[in-house]
Amino acid sequence: MLFEVLETETFSKLFDSLAKDEQKWVKKMIGQLKQNAFVGKPLRFPWFREKKYKGKRLYYLVYQNLNKVLLAAYGSKKEQQRIIAHVLANLEEYKRIVEQV
Repeated sequence: MLFEVLETETFSKLFDSLAKDEQKWVKKMIGQLKQNAFVGKPLRFPWFREKKYKGKRLYYLVYQNLNKVLLAAYGSKKEQQRIIAHVLANLEEYKRIVEQV
């Protein structure tokens, strides 16, 4: 079963500002997530996960019932707690984004 990988508008803007090697890695992760959305380390919940690359982390939400993955954020270990708090505070908005696509 293939998953559709979506991204927030904020993530799209951030992606454009990443270094070329980071962009290449994120694209590779998108390919992986299409095949298996549950790669990476779960963060508090099985549907909220991260993948690490050179000290930075890609944060994403898995909507298994919709066969969709939403790329929510990418940041350093230092930013981790702020990012996690932001994602958890905006779950309803993220769900709306995924349901509309």
